[in-house]
Amino acid sequence: MNAGSRPCAGEIPASDRAIRVVENARPTAILRAEEPLMAEPRELTAIIEREGDGYVALCPELDIASQGDSVEGARANLAEAVELFFETADPSEVERRLHTEVYMTRLNVARG
Repeated sequence: MNAGSRPCAGEIPASDRAIRVVENARPTAILRAEEPLMAEPRELTAIIEREGDGYVALCPELDIASQGDSVEGARANLAEAVELFFETADPSEVERRLHTEVYMTRLNVARG
């Protein structure tokens, strides 16, 4: 996107991108959502990136992914997948899959 131009529908403006992976020059956005999961609200991470004509969303804390035609659609589908996981998974599976420490940072690498 050129300076001063407007983002396309579903595109995340550069000012709103939380992380850009320079290695493959594919922007990755991090959106945080506080959704009611289980008995209490839980904040989880959603990493959403463009893939082909759509978007892929990943919750790294649970290693659950979904997709959608837009950023909003991918986010909503991921939230539904995570909610269904919490509704149906055995507590031992939730404990086994839930990563309580997930770190996001910027990564600068040389392209050669």
